[in-house]
Amino acid sequence: MRVPLRALLDRGWGLVAHSLSGRLLLLTVLYALASEVLIFVPAIGLYHRELLTDHVLSAQLAIQPFTEPGGQDLPGSLRDELLKHADADAVVLRRNYRREFFPIGHVPTRIDRTIDLTSDTLLADMNNGMDCLLYGGGRELHIIAPTYIRGVQSIGVMLDERPLRSALLVYAGRAVVAALFISWVTAALVFASLYAFLVRPMRRITRAMVAFRENPEDADRIIAASQHAGEIGLAERELAAMQRDLYGFLRQKARLAALGAAVARLQHELRNILASAQLASDRLAASNDPAVKRLTPGLVASIGRAVALATNTLKFGGAEERIPRKAPVALRALADEAAQSVLGPSPQIVLDNRIDAGLLADADREQLFRMILNLVRNAAQALASCQSGAAITVSAVYTNRSVQIDVADNGPGVPKAVLGKLFEPFASAAGGGGTGLGLAIARDLARGHGGDLRLVSTGSDGTVFRIIVPSRD
Repeated sequence: MRVPLRALLDRGWGLVAHSLSGRLLLLTVLYALASEVLIFVPAIGLYHRELLTDHVLSAQLAIQPFTEPGGQDLPGSLRDELLKHADADAVVLRRNYRREFFPIGHVPTRIDRTIDLTSDTLLADMNNGMDCLLYGGGRELHIIAPTYIRGVQSIGVMLDERPLRSALLVYAGRAVVAALFISWVTAALVFASLYAFLVRPMRRITRAMVAFRENPEDADRIIAASQHAGEIGLAERELAAMQRDLYGFLRQKARLAALGAAVARLQHELRNILASAQLASDRLAASNDPAVKRLTPGLVASIGRAVALATNTLKFGGAEERIPRKAPVALRALADEAAQSVLGPSPQIVLDNRIDAGLLADADREQLFRMILNLVRNAAQALASCQSGAAITVSAVYTNRSVQIDVADNGPGVPKAVLGKLFEPFASAAGGGGTGLGLAIARDLARGHGGDLRLVSTGSDGTVFRIIVPSRD
């Protein structure tokens, strides 16, 4: 029986101490008790004054008959009977010309504390009440209070403090019990409200998140969002939308992965076909037939484009790029090397390399080479239709703690139909038979460096692409 009870206590303490609602419960109890303390002290002071006033009133009623004419002639037995109800040891009446002393019980030999009720304030009442509650007991009190007895300025009552403190302790005990009851009832109501309107919905959201994380490809694990107004309903709807988007993305990624695997399986067969086509083209090139000689270059170019398409598709759909190994890279020499790989000795396109010889970029040399290579190749394809004056300009500047590399051409610009999907795979911006993967690959490489690839401008006077590579300094 001990184990379940201990487990229940541990679970309850864990819920209270380590949860939002539990902490709010404790804080509510604490604040309620603090407010009760603020009420408790004035209440003790007022009740203490009420007790003193009752004793003074009882003393006045007991001795008033003796202050009237003929009061001294009352029988002794009646005098003793009346004074028993005075609830005091002695009473002193102060007149203008004399003081009258009425001993009732044990005549005190000393006065331990004097309390003046003629001019005391609430603060003084609070001090008197707490003093009696904390330090009282066997003291003799002298209470000075106003009176309604004719010809008397004030009345002084001497009494033992023990009955006062006993009554005050009973009152304080009841007040403490009432304060605790009110505090816990208030805290329980707050806790129940928070649990119903906050904790339970948050637990539902948390369980939905955990379940979805375990298998995000299971559509049944998407949370069913409620239509309730407020922050919780909004959080549920946003979570459901995010889970649906992620589920769709994962499904698309799975289809793309399957497509990539299928293309990879087809690569071997494609190589065999291309190898056969290459052998056939070599034999055709040796032929002396004029028609064959005229058709062979086109066939070879078509085979080359097929090889490039297969290679780029496999690169894009294959494994993720490795993490860039950054090092200082001389940009001018790198741009010349990339342009030479694309343009070769072709005299139709002029390369204008405006990069300063001393400008360095903090990047992976091989990946930055591929970025510039793809942009220069795209520019060359855009200029393929130009008869003369075709030029590609490469420039770079260091600004805002990053290197900006611009590749510009004076071609016809990017078609409007392609602008919206320019950086998407297989969306070719050139009309020369490109694969449409160059910009997508280049942008992925740039973002892998923490930068980006952007289209700066395009139009009838040419196109400018910009590579942004951040620096580590």
